[in-house]
Amino acid sequence: MDGVHDMGGMHGFGKVEPEPNEPVFHAPWEGRTLALNRAMGYTGIWTIDQTRYGIERLPPDVYLSSSYYRKWAVRLENLVVELGLAGADEIAAGHALRPGKQLKRKLTAAEVPNTLTRGSYTRPASAAARFKAGDRVHTKNIHPQGHTRLPRYARGKVGVVEVVRGCHVYPDIAATGRGDNPQWLYTVLFDGRELWGENSDPTLKVSIEAFEPYLDPA
Repeated sequence: MDGVHDMGGMHGFGKVEPEPNEPVFHAPWEGRTLALNRAMGYTGIWTIDQTRYGIERLPPDVYLSSSYYRKWAVRLENLVVELGLAGADEIAAGHALRPGKQLKRKLTAAEVPNTLTRGSYTRPASAAARFKAGDRVHTKNIHPQGHTRLPRYARGKVGVVEVVRGCHVYPDIAATGRGDNPQWLYTVLFDGRELWGENSDPTLKVSIEAFEPYLDPA
């Protein structure tokens, strides 16, 4: 979707200023927010792509005015309500007003180490890869209403396939809970001038990970 979250190449937001000696968490609530998101993700009720899409769907004013972990907190509340795990009235009350729903599994202390690494998103391919390293490809100029991993600045551009990364869960479908729909994934290299115009740094190169449905032969 063409939301405010897709900020690559946009002007007016200032430069990135890393915080010296940045702590892992700036306040205890941030750590609790991370723990809650990990615990709910472990239940298997949603996918990582659904959580990404949940942040993308935040209203622009909320997205731009929220810290990193506030986005996570609001996203978690929204998903819990959307999937019927709790009501908006229960979120407002701060406690359950009705019996909870049964989940497939819950996170225990013994299982916490298993939540600190991501699982594999590789899936069997239903067909051979359409492209190989060295192929010139043209990204489609798409503007989907839903989730996509093709950034706006890289649409309608010509690049070269660097590496074939295998067949993986397709985020554009998985983000709305419609299954894995595995697709081939490629690392595609672009010249900076192709992305940013003739005034770009001539030495700049940009690589992105692009799924096969995003690409056509150049």
